[in-house]
Amino acid sequence: MTHTTSFDLEVSGPSTGARTIVLCPDFKGRGPALARSAALRLEEAVGLAAAIELNVVRAEVVPLSRVTPATLLGKGKVEEVAAWVEEAEVEVVIVDGEVSPIQQRNLERALGTKVLDRTGLILEIFGARASTREGRLQVELAHLTYQKSRLVRSWTHLERQRGGFGFLGGPGETQIEADRRVIQERIGAIKKQLQKVGKTRAVNRATRSKVPYPVVALVGYTNAGKSTLFNRLTNADVRAEDLLFATLDPTMRALDLPSGKRIILSDTVGFISDLPTQLIAAFHATLEEVLEAQVLLHVRDVASATSAAEREDVMAVLGELGIGADDNRAVIEVLNKADLLDTETRAVMANSVARSAGAQVLVSALSGAGMGPLLEGIDEALRRGQERVTLELPPGMGEAQAWLHQHGEVLMTQTTKSGQMHLEVQMAPGNLGRFKKRFGGAKKAKIIARHKG
Repeated sequence: MTHTTSFDLEVSGPSTGARTIVLCPDFKGRGPALARSAALRLEEAVGLAAAIELNVVRAEVVPLSRVTPATLLGKGKVEEVAAWVEEAEVEVVIVDGEVSPIQQRNLERALGTKVLDRTGLILEIFGARASTREGRLQVELAHLTYQKSRLVRSWTHLERQRGGFGFLGGPGETQIEADRRVIQERIGAIKKQLQKVGKTRAVNRATRSKVPYPVVALVGYTNAGKSTLFNRLTNADVRAEDLLFATLDPTMRALDLPSGKRIILSDTVGFISDLPTQLIAAFHATLEEVLEAQVLLHVRDVASATSAAEREDVMAVLGELGIGADDNRAVIEVLNKADLLDTETRAVMANSVARSAGAQVLVSALSGAGMGPLLEGIDEALRRGQERVTLELPPGMGEAQAWLHQHGEVLMTQTTKSGQMHLEVQMAPGNLGRFKKRFGGAKKAKIIARHKG
């Protein structure tokens, strides 16, 4: 006999969305030690549904010992869910897992309602949230790529031979073939538009590289508090809610560190377990700021029961982007939501952070606690791998001196009787090269000593 587990939902207000059932298949004996419990996975799935204002009327964990090829769920469970659908007038059934096109088609026939798997649900959320032109194009590309494989479901009632008319097809072409071709053509058109957008972003990055300010990117599991932290550090007004995927489009702001160094802080889309592969590819341009960043701030919700598993999910996605353990850029774990911890747990975590040598910082983006150590940690991370040089500037090179203060850290300044200025400066090798190109040469700035550190 199949047992199910349900829980009561806390409703903060009336929902006008479609009446929805959420099912979380729980495959016995599967998953690593850090995997979330079925109840927590179900809770996250309900949160995803709430992100697009679906009205969840029932949520169930469905333990499964094996997969039924035709419908994923067993015959008895399908009949039970069908009764729920009819009784509660349910419009959408969400299955928090991977559902094949055939299984989705069969479930929709058996339940008499729309069925979404986890990938489809996340795509719906991204479609509802994307606000920039690039974001909307990327969402459409991801959605079409996903839908192309599911024409077996969506267009079953149109699978018939028909004569050609217009541009949709020639004689003998089936409707499903015609629509697959139309989707492919649209995918091609979107990719061309995204290439143009990508060139614009490349120009913007090139412009910043001439400034140049180092990029520090916020990454982390969705709802870890990245946007709240971004707002706290930059006094911005990025949407920050207790909601999964509240931020989709990247936002960037300038931020001055305690050393006086200016950086560009980038807020990015939140990661999630089992992120659809279509979105990994489609949002590559959005995540380019992560690839460009010199420092990553991995924001974690340490009050979450699944914090350790969420960390692994984020690291897995970063690995897919080419940012692995052998990557040279600095990563600081920002342990957020410390205000939600009890006193004893917070003290234990603070002791652990103190032993991490700057690799972790305990903060509360909501209250502002820990912002000082975090900014100092970013400063220190940017210093690593930099060069320390002693420069000689002849009199009248105030512009060069200002440039050094803006693009490096001036550690010492001495002025000789003749008016020459000696400065000890720490800066990135790339900035040193730019300085030499702009201010070097005969009778200009000279490097009189250099070494790592």
